[in-house]
Amino acid sequence: ELGKAEKTLIGAAAKNPMLMQIRPNALPNAPQLQIQLDRNQAATMGLSLSDVYNTIDMEIAPMYVDQMSYEGRIKQVLVQDDATFRMDTDVLRHLFTPAPNVPASAALNLNPSVSNPGISPYNMVPLASVLKTQWAVGPLLLQRYNGYPAVEIVGNPKPGYTTGQAMNSIEKMIDQSLPSGYGAEWTGQSYQEVLAGSSSNRLMLLSILVVFLCLAALYESWSIPVAVLLVVPLGLLGMVSFCLFRGMPNDIYFKIGMVTVIGLAAKNAILIVEFAVLNQSEGHSLYDAVLHAAKLRLRPILMTSFAFILGVLPLVLSSGAGSVSRHEIGTGVMGGMLFATLLGLLLIPVFYVSVRRLLGDTLDSNTSTTSKLH
Repeated sequence: ELGKAEKTLIGAAAKNPMLMQIRPNALPNAPQLQIQLDRNQAATMGLSLSDVYNTIDMEIAPMYVDQMSYEGRIKQVLVQDDATFRMDTDVLRHLFTPAPNVPASAALNLNPSVSNPGISPYNMVPLASVLKTQWAVGPLLLQRYNGYPAVEIVGNPKPGYTTGQAMNSIEKMIDQSLPSGYGAEWTGQSYQEVLAGSSSNRLMLLSILVVFLCLAALYESWSIPVAVLLVVPLGLLGMVSFCLFRGMPNDIYFKIGMVTVIGLAAKNAILIVEFAVLNQSEGHSLYDAVLHAAKLRLRPILMTSFAFILGVLPLVLSSGAGSVSRHEIGTGVMGGMLFATLLGLLLIPVFYVSVRRLLGDTLDSNTSTTSKLH
């Protein structure tokens, strides 16, 4: 049944335009010799099951017994019959195990090749008297996953599709193509990708929290970091817009770009807010302080921002091996910086004034507001 489900899923995957090279990660079924022990017969004869199994292991399968030193090298000692004595099922008639409950006359009938069975403290009977064999076709390896019978299937997304899209399509096919009772789990790199994807939102929140705490410690204020971080959505908006325009997916490279844009957008806001705070501490009004800071830091912000944007331009235009990842990072960061720079220059002063006025500052105050910065 598991093999039928495997063929059904692989057949459905072969028709999916997002997938290619979908195949089972195992060797195909092969002819096998199935050996079945008649336990009732063995118990009647008084045979020890461990003796029966040990005889099969020792005579047919190579059995490790010791090591030896030969010409300065350590070699393993393996016990096994010669190839001519283990080529077919008839070999079981020539392999014997002690049977205390079998009379000598009966042992002689079971084993005509032994002329005097009584020479042994036990009567020796051939394994063929308690073993049944038949040829069948089956898997070379019985796989388990968390204790359940399983098969491993591997594959790749077609060019132009991400691994996330391919994994989502596989999950849909499992729900639609397979009957109830079958489940699927991701392993290896795909499993790590699922874990990383589920933690991406927490990573974004954590990065913003770290920036907020660093700014709070720098300015010794809880309100100023809020004014700085209000510019971050502008950068993320630009990043999303540029990536959608070029048809780029939300993958690991997109998330790396998001973390980068958060820091760079906050950097531009810091350049204005820091001078606005300094001007207010010198006695300027809120309006004059923020207006003077915006004018003073206009050229430095434009110079540093466009220098960075031009610096990532080779990533956007690159070609060759690995160019897709470079395109995603470069495009996202470029779009985020353009929005954070052009819109930020207009809105950062507005954000700062809005936050300060919520805390009681006035636009025409001529008194120092140092005590209100907390």
